[in-house]
Amino acid sequence: MAYINIPYQLAETQSPPPCQFKSIWKVEANNSYQVVHPQGLTLPGLFVTLEGKGKFVQENEETVLTAGTLLFVQELLPCSYGCDDDNWKFYFIHVDQLAMIHHLGLPIGERITSAKINDAIRLCERLIEILIIKSTGYDYAANIILQELLLLFAGDQIIKLHSNLDLEDILLHMHRSIAQPFRSEDYIRHSGLSRTAFFSQFRQVTGKSPNQYMLELKLASAKASLEATNTSVKDIAAALHFYDEFHLSKSFKNRYGVSPRFYRKTNT
Repeated sequence: MAYINIPYQLAETQSPPPCQFKSIWKVEANNSYQVVHPQGLTLPGLFVTLEGKGKFVQENEETVLTAGTLLFVQELLPCSYGCDDDNWKFYFIHVDQLAMIHHLGLPIGERITSAKINDAIRLCERLIEILIIKSTGYDYAANIILQELLLLFAGDQIIKLHSNLDLEDILLHMHRSIAQPFRSEDYIRHSGLSRTAFFSQFRQVTGKSPNQYMLELKLASAKASLEATNTSVKDIAAALHFYDEFHLSKSFKNRYGVSPRFYRKTNT
């Protein structure tokens, strides 16, 4: 079959607008560093601790920040923060709003431990370099790096939630194997999990069972093939390893509401 892949496009969602970068501070502090904001911060922000220890207090809640931790903080709430143990090295980044952070599932006002601090340092240093040099388009570049940083932390938290299942590799392999016979047992064996644990974690992330997910991929490929080629429904079914033409037609109609032949007639 000439066309076996599927189109990849952004889904229509009600995602909030991206955070806009405002400023970044790189601080190396000792115990003399103690800051109080009786009216709160004017903008929300993010602490990223590289070394040592600091304390952040807001609404009588104290958060200890040590190396490898981060904290998103709200604006306009009285707060204070300072160095502890005579050593605190951190970045603080001001952003315009927290809606994107909420959308990414990152907690506000709660300390987060990240294994990606070295990657975060690289991004923060690159951000500072861009702001120093101010080459053409630096304002766009600063916001792009901010999005990279937030996505880095969000992805790290997702990996922790599903640390027993290497889902990224599994999903990539599934998408690259649309034209192959599908056996969920192969993926279960590769994961090292029990069948129940594998199916539970897969469904938790994708909303579908592995078999349902792969069926969706194969049907999407069949739909694209009907639109872009003159390959027969029978040959499409064979190429995608459906049991037969009838199996493809029934599954296609269940998914898209029309038969493959009717779909081709009205979409080519």
